[in-house]
Amino acid sequence: MKTTHKLLLLSLASALFAACNHESKNEKPITADEIKSHIAVLANDSLMGRKPFTEGENKSIAYISQQFKSLGLEPGNKGSYYQEVPMVEIKGLPSATMEISGGKSPMTLHSLTDFVASTRQELNAVELKNSPLVFAGYGVIAPEYHWNDYAGLDVKGKTVIVLVNDPGFKGDTMTYYGRWTYKYEEAARQGAAGVIIVHQTKAASYPWSVVSSSFTGAKLYLQQSDKHMGRCKIESWITEDAATKLLAAAGITGDIRAIARKKDFKAVPLNMNVSVTVNNKLKYSTSHNVIATLKGSTNPGEYIIYSAHWDHLGIGKPDAKGDSIYNGAVDNADGVASLISMAKAFSTLKEKPKRSIIFLAVTGEEQGLLGSEYYATHPVYPLNKTIANLNMDALGNYGETKDIAITGKGQNDLDDYVEKYAKPEGLDVVGDRKPGSGSYYRSDHFSFAKVGVPALDMNNGDVSLAHGADWGKKQQEDYTANHYHQASDNYTPDMDASGMAQVANLLFNVGYQLSNETTYPGWKSGSEFKAVREKSLSNH
Repeated sequence: MKTTHKLLLLSLASALFAACNHESKNEKPITADEIKSHIAVLANDSLMGRKPFTEGENKSIAYISQQFKSLGLEPGNKGSYYQEVPMVEIKGLPSATMEISGGKSPMTLHSLTDFVASTRQELNAVELKNSPLVFAGYGVIAPEYHWNDYAGLDVKGKTVIVLVNDPGFKGDTMTYYGRWTYKYEEAARQGAAGVIIVHQTKAASYPWSVVSSSFTGAKLYLQQSDKHMGRCKIESWITEDAATKLLAAAGITGDIRAIARKKDFKAVPLNMNVSVTVNNKLKYSTSHNVIATLKGSTNPGEYIIYSAHWDHLGIGKPDAKGDSIYNGAVDNADGVASLISMAKAFSTLKEKPKRSIIFLAVTGEEQGLLGSEYYATHPVYPLNKTIANLNMDALGNYGETKDIAITGKGQNDLDDYVEKYAKPEGLDVVGDRKPGSGSYYRSDHFSFAKVGVPALDMNNGDVSLAHGADWGKKQQEDYTANHYHQASDNYTPDMDASGMAQVANLLFNVGYQLSNETTYPGWKSGSEFKAVREKSLSNH
């Protein structure tokens, strides 16, 4: 009996120890002060705004890789902390006008006022000359929604005019098919010579000024073996006013969105032609992702990837205060600072995770998710063995909140993991504040989603723990209106990073649980990424 009693006590003690040990994983190993210490370095003027191809890039990636190395993390890419990301910089100058001919009377659209145009094709000049115009509705092929705007349509050599957003597959929530990048890609797959997206402020969730400003200056793209010759010659937008006049001249009047939403919609040849030219200056260079690995103890061949983009906008025009360095303290020095802090939390665990943890700081997010796209299309670790991507981008600098916001809530099973750790802390888990804006497709997690890997992007909510909902919303609005992509997004010693730590600790717990499971989280029914993942896993 005594021996049995001792064994029982030992068993209980062992269980209690295990419970306490597990409990320690669910505490909060990441602190606001630690995150701030890294932001202070990454958002310092000496890094020159962390723009790819500059000395600022060299300093940024050196700091991040050194932090990973000091934590004892292994180089993540065949003995190197770097993954080279070859890019091409295209500075395109469109012709001053876009000419529309063939209708009852010719139309002339003016650059920036009525249209913007660019090209990815790596040529000195690209031209559409009398390319026949076709109104192709939303420009969408969505098998899971039984929708095909290109059905029975041959657009080779032609230019398609398509609407921004989607027909309402998920009500007010934009699907991937509503994203302008998808429309460019689909038009190219169909063999179109050109694609023109009709801008509508409400449907796009941003004004024409955002479109016109983003098409000025040089743009970076990933280098492609075909020099982007598989893309449309011209990728363009026109204003709603210009589109309304153009379509009316072809006999299409009324609510063009309602027309394109009809299930029996058929593409309409406009019996008009478009001519426009873009002259290019090309520059080739290489940027870098930074990758470090904590090898799993028992299943090292399965991976959880934490990501954040290190790049920002560099040096631009001086603001009213004479500041010309875009330091991006919130966007996204705080995400990288959290990534480094996350790496420290994992590397100091007594009980190492069973699956491997990858820490990935990517380049070129501000130029179109380029670094994460490059990783997703040139993966260092097999995608069908990658369990999940947990992304951090522009975490709130206004303190802890009573709610946690999941971008694209309802997409995949990772939401349920967040709920598990948020609920005991009394946190409400909420979805997109503006579901129609397509936020899920605007940060680096999307590059992973696109190739089927369940991906999560999470941020603070807007109900401030200290000051309430109204104050929290005002802080968000102030950042968006006055600091987002402005030279004023700076580090200050009094910055409140407690909300950043709140998000990072939740993501730490989610990743730690994933790293010790044997199952794979999946996409929820109705997600446009479910089929891609299932196909990938079938190739296990």
